[in-house]
Amino acid sequence: MAELSRITIEPGKRGGRPCVRGLRITVCDVLAMLAENMSETEILEDFPELEAEDIRACLAFAAQREHNHYTLAVQ
Repeated sequence: MAELSRITIEPGKRGGRPCVRGLRITVCDVLAMLAENMSETEILEDFPELEAEDIRACLAFAAQREHNHYTLAVQ
């Protein structure tokens, strides 16, 4: 998935948590905003450095991580 290339992990940034394109906005931050029922438009208005593709990348990253976790648990 090309979207996953938007997610970066740097040991010295945000404690090594997955971030969006090297920004200090974590995947978890974006997922939490979505879970709080913020719309994509509201997130993009509050964080103009983000792009719609970044939000989809966060969802894809979380889905892939969940898939990997489940796959490992079943084995």
